[in-house]
Amino acid sequence: MTRTPGGEGGGPEIPGRPAPEPPQVDEPTEVHGPLPPKPDQHGPASVSPTGESTGLDQDVVAQRDAYLTTAQGARLYETDHSLKVGERGPTLLQDHHLREKITHFDHERIPERVVHARGAAAHGVFQGYGTAAKVTKAAFLAKGAETEVFVRFSTVLGSRGSADTVRDTRGFATKFYTGEGTFDLVGNNMPVFFIQDAIKFPDIIHAGKPHPDREIPQAQSAHDTFWDFVTLHTEATHHTLWNMSDRGIPRSYRMMEGFGVHTFRLVNAEGGTTLAKFHWKPKLGVHSQVWEEAQITQGMDPDFHRRDLADAIEAGAYPQWELGVQIFPDNPEQVFEGIDLLDPTNLAPEELAPVQPVGLLTLNANPTNYFAETEQVAFHPGHLVPGIDVTDDPLLTGRLFSYLDTQISRLGGPNFGQLPINRPHAPVNDMLRDGMHQTAVHSGTAPYKPNSLDGGCPFLAGEDVGAYVEVPKEVEAGRKVRQAPASFSDHFSQPRRFWLSMTPTEQEHIIAAYTFELNKCYEQALKERALKVLANIDPVLCAEVATGLGLPAPEATEPPADVEPSPALSQLGKKWPTEGRVIGIVANTDGDLDSLRSVREDVLAAGMVPLVIAPTGGKLDDGTGEPVTVQRTFATARSIEFDAILLAGAPEPGADAYGARDAKADEQQAGTTDPRVLLLVSEAYRHGKAIGGWAGARAVLEASGASASAPGVVLGEMGAAVLEEITELLAAHRAWERFPACV
Repeated sequence: MTRTPGGEGGGPEIPGRPAPEPPQVDEPTEVHGPLPPKPDQHGPASVSPTGESTGLDQDVVAQRDAYLTTAQGARLYETDHSLKVGERGPTLLQDHHLREKITHFDHERIPERVVHARGAAAHGVFQGYGTAAKVTKAAFLAKGAETEVFVRFSTVLGSRGSADTVRDTRGFATKFYTGEGTFDLVGNNMPVFFIQDAIKFPDIIHAGKPHPDREIPQAQSAHDTFWDFVTLHTEATHHTLWNMSDRGIPRSYRMMEGFGVHTFRLVNAEGGTTLAKFHWKPKLGVHSQVWEEAQITQGMDPDFHRRDLADAIEAGAYPQWELGVQIFPDNPEQVFEGIDLLDPTNLAPEELAPVQPVGLLTLNANPTNYFAETEQVAFHPGHLVPGIDVTDDPLLTGRLFSYLDTQISRLGGPNFGQLPINRPHAPVNDMLRDGMHQTAVHSGTAPYKPNSLDGGCPFLAGEDVGAYVEVPKEVEAGRKVRQAPASFSDHFSQPRRFWLSMTPTEQEHIIAAYTFELNKCYEQALKERALKVLANIDPVLCAEVATGLGLPAPEATEPPADVEPSPALSQLGKKWPTEGRVIGIVANTDGDLDSLRSVREDVLAAGMVPLVIAPTGGKLDDGTGEPVTVQRTFATARSIEFDAILLAGAPEPGADAYGARDAKADEQQAGTTDPRVLLLVSEAYRHGKAIGGWAGARAVLEASGASASAPGVVLGEMGAAVLEEITELLAAHRAWERFPACV
């Protein structure tokens, strides 16, 4: 872990500062140029539209003058008032500055993505291990190879203005700027998809989107049209089950797996081929929110995931993932252990095909500008490099068309690849000319092949100089049909494997998710049909959901599949690193600040982020040491932001602890402890989070309704000893013993 310098006592700064330098109270008047980006930020690499390095600093390509100018560079003396006839007008049409400013504003927005509109992104670097050399000649996977990357995370269903923590699939798209051309690995946080054929993609998205008459509900699947489709179209069952599991509400992007979903074909230096699936494995482990926590987060901080990602990078707690591959023989059937590898609703258990690490991804810089980078980045599964080829997966085939097509609509033409964030870091000579937003100034007179007027340039390459050559696979001749192979008809064995692989706690969460979502549906027939689907997965799952719906559990229409569980599918039962976890420290303003200072420094030293919570903002100062900055107040703090809570005593009610000022400060609970602290503790306790305390913290626990003897609760005399135990508890993410299971 690397951390930025500065802050209290020489320690790292708490992330979140909006500008690179602290502002002054009065409007600045001393003339100077634009401030540089913050240390945690950088923009796209400075390359030309044709992939050549310009040698320019990244901040040179942004605004440069110290004075306000028009878009054409003319300096302006006034921008608050339109040009008028006299002080009271009318305004003159000749006001070129007004027209330019308003016209540009009127056209600032571009169409948002139909899916994956809500996103966050970061820059980083990928380091190859060299372990993939036997199966692929892709140069970015070679030992020691370093490749710049840009990664965008997203939800699928919601608009750009929706919340981060909705129950949904998450996108995990990575752009590798390799020396052999750009490679885009465009995947999700789930290894399977709702449909087997791309022709059904409009159907599943139309079903999942808000109802067309009311445009509600936003960014969620708990409504009739979604469940109508997935219960009639049972190939969606496996992905639906993943969505109803804890995978549908990740704790953060940093603690989320990624999958390429499809099966790809790898080609090695000798021309040998294997089939492969790509996996991203987070170094921090795979963790999720609990459902109530996710719901609270949507209201308290709808930007929770993008804030968490940006703050972690700014704090130097750089998120990391290992890229791994599952390798399968490239047999004519493209089947492994009875699993059809061309069916994107299938996964191959890791116990049968282990994930082999091939490289390390580190995200180490935030974007400088959301629109220019995160919003305008354009991914495409057809952006391939030598050594990686596609298969005949019918969903992937449609994506190869759709992604290219949608960029033309969103980004205004075919030259979207020339936007700075999309420019390849390899030389480009494509003979493509003109079109909207063409920024390359092409030379030469013969943009065609063959030619002699440009001396024959550009020339065709051979494999010996890195040409991309598709694998010459035999294609079986047959009739033109609109059919799926028989192996695509098994819709229940893989969902059953997933269900059986969950721990009892995870199964409880799945039952609760199905019950919640189906109870939000209006039509009774949809609920009954959903139960018939669940009966074919597992009788207990069906019966428990039926009880929650107040309906009888139907009999299965086919016997439950005989499958082995895959423990790798469960998120529980492992220990994970605790770097980057957020620790809320509730300060007792009348207590021992030396202990609070010491614990705060210990949290930082452990690679975690401490946030001090007090009745008011500002600094805590007892005159005996360095003042302690307050990052959260009792009014602004909520348990969802913290991975663990430390109580440095029993804080008295703040001056604003009454309902008219803050409804969370329930006056009926008024006592010796601020009611909002009691709410903070009770929520953290209810959500299975580690809670520690000293110097009178026991009274706070008892007043909040939490048990001091419960799993995951640590009380002690000294803050350092309490923190040590809390850190050990965090390795399991939550105190899962607090969640009794009945299934």
